[in-house]
Amino acid sequence: MGGMSGKRGNGEGSIYPYRNGFAAYVWVTTPEGNRKRKYVYGPTRTVVHEKWIKLHAEAAKGAVATAVPTVGNYLAYWLREVVEPNLRPLTAATYETNVRLYILPFLGSKRLDRLSVRDLRTWMNKLAETCQCCAQGKDAARPEKKRRCCARGQCCGRTLSKRSVNDARTVLRSALGNAVVEELIAKNVAQMIKVPRARRKKPEPWSVEEACGFLERAEAERDYLYAAYVLVLVLGLRKGEVLGLTWSDVALDAAELRVRHQLQRVRRQLIHSDVAKTEASEAVLPLPDICVTALRARQKDQAAAKEAAGEMWHGSDLVFTTRYGTPIDPRNFNREFVRRCERADVRVIRVHDTRHTCGSLLAAMDVHPRIAMQILRHSEIAVTMEVYTHIPSKETRRALRKLGKALGRKPKEGKGRRGP
Repeated sequence: MGGMSGKRGNGEGSIYPYRNGFAAYVWVTTPEGNRKRKYVYGPTRTVVHEKWIKLHAEAAKGAVATAVPTVGNYLAYWLREVVEPNLRPLTAATYETNVRLYILPFLGSKRLDRLSVRDLRTWMNKLAETCQCCAQGKDAARPEKKRRCCARGQCCGRTLSKRSVNDARTVLRSALGNAVVEELIAKNVAQMIKVPRARRKKPEPWSVEEACGFLERAEAERDYLYAAYVLVLVLGLRKGEVLGLTWSDVALDAAELRVRHQLQRVRRQLIHSDVAKTEASEAVLPLPDICVTALRARQKDQAAAKEAAGEMWHGSDLVFTTRYGTPIDPRNFNREFVRRCERADVRVIRVHDTRHTCGSLLAAMDVHPRIAMQILRHSEIAVTMEVYTHIPSKETRRALRKLGKALGRKPKEGKGRRGP
């Protein structure tokens, strides 16, 4: 029988029959500095010999790990040594959440090099049908009197969306890709699975009329976040960019604003950090009149709040703060936005979706297309001009012009805009 003659070729002294094939070992130095045997296996002597030669070459170059980690151990290393130092805090936190909640419970104990395409398909199917309220003990964590579903044996079936399942697979694919680079495994099995793309729900942004009504009501009621709503709607800034805005980023006399910072909640902490250079490249945005007017009013109101707070004021350069000068939590901003929508009697949408109204608002305020092009960050004027086709009613245009002029009335003595 071929390969079973008993004769060994040169350098095959360490190869021997093992189970249904062959095995071999090489003495290597581990990363910890110990001398250990590292084994390779295969169905034929020839296959094992090739692996044995390759292992010898690796051992000659330097340290070689003798034990392949479990998926759980490897992901812990990957999060600590690869993700945390190189990715932004919010991204790193998202990766950690996916690993802890959706990957480890199903695959954590598997050996990294034995992970198969079948394992991953089974995992994704199980993940899609697992009630996360049960798995994470959400209902069980409530006080006994407030438990209403899973802890009482009435599963609420809160399963993940297709997109969330795909996101978990993307995180695992990234981790396995790094394991391939580090030569712990030969192939990335997560890359071999074809998954249907989850359909994104298209947002239904406000019309110019709805946005105008929202701003009019916020301004009339002296809402302390009025200027923030203006920047989100007119400049299309993200929530984190608005809440992280500092006065050093704003030049009111030059009517310019620089997008350099963002405020985000990461792992129960508020983090004020620089924006990614690739995202905004510290973009300088021209400020239409409505933005300048709103920011000047915000400046006066903040000065009044500082004077009222006295020693309780927490000094910072942030444009948007609470009545004591502390940063505004993004979650509180969301709550205030929903309340404001209800008070203005407009559809409640996500803060992020308001950005889609930006171009139409600029056109309605008669902002020059070249300035709008800078604000919308378009590379071609033709793209901007497409937005300028919608012409709102005269009443709406008049209302927006009014908001863009200097505020006619002053706040009552001793009071600024309504604070949190």
